[in-house]
Amino acid sequence: MPSRMLTVEGRRDVHEKVSVWKRAGLRVGFVPTMGALHEGHLELVRQALRENDRVVASIFVNPLQFGPNEDFTRYPRTLDVDSRMLDSVGCHAVYLPQVEEMYPSGADTHVVQEVAPKYLCGEFRPGHFTGVLTVVAKLIAQVAPHVLYLGRKDFQQVVAITRMVRHLDLDLELEVRACATVREPDGLALSSRNRYLTPEERTVAPTIKRALDAVVAKFAAGEHRVDVLEAHGRLVLDAASAFRIQYLQVVDSETCTPRVLGNAIALRTDTVAVAAYLGSTRLIDNVPLTGS
Repeated sequence: MPSRMLTVEGRRDVHEKVSVWKRAGLRVGFVPTMGALHEGHLELVRQALRENDRVVASIFVNPLQFGPNEDFTRYPRTLDVDSRMLDSVGCHAVYLPQVEEMYPSGADTHVVQEVAPKYLCGEFRPGHFTGVLTVVAKLIAQVAPHVLYLGRKDFQQVVAITRMVRHLDLDLELEVRACATVREPDGLALSSRNRYLTPEERTVAPTIKRALDAVVAKFAAGEHRVDVLEAHGRLVLDAASAFRIQYLQVVDSETCTPRVLGNAIALRTDTVAVAAYLGSTRLIDNVPLTGS
């Protein structure tokens, strides 16, 4: 069956197409991705389709958000498969920006945010969130959607982008929808990087979710001291003897600011977030302390 989905590469082309839809009174949703799609991405598209008349997804492996020792060249590029997946769920258009057009020679303007990117992943991936915010701001300007769809698995990214948009730091007029993390039956959050795991590592990987759930359960049982909660979660991960933990922290859900250790008390509105290496693969996950 021929594809029903429109493929656009130039920023002027995508803006023109979306403008036609908007002039016709149609509501447009947008799902930005780096490709290597999985069911989590498709669920974002499905939610966007339920809530909008037209949906655009982008596929762009953004070099600006990868550090010098990170996996930009290794990151999977599966464009043909990704396009078929988007088409199969009814996505109306896929936008494929080119690096040369996104970052032309001489471009030197970046979006820098002061609060959310300082903590969690920001401590270990300097410049990462500047890359994320810059590319998302550019994509929003190019597509000009009514609603932006993001997955909660990338918690800190959602916080940073939501603050950029909702706090009107850049006067961006659109809504942000943060959608629930999609998981495997054993609890592992879906991620494009899961494909890097060996079979043995894949059997251990769900321990990350079990560690988060253990923190949530201890909080629900009445333990609200941050240091005790975090130590409990790390204990679960350490028991697997396979993880190198970068962080496991209870943080403010609106700013990603960690609660101070010692006598600090966790709040029901907080989130517990984790990043840990399993072999050479870096996994992240999070859940609100109210459970998820």
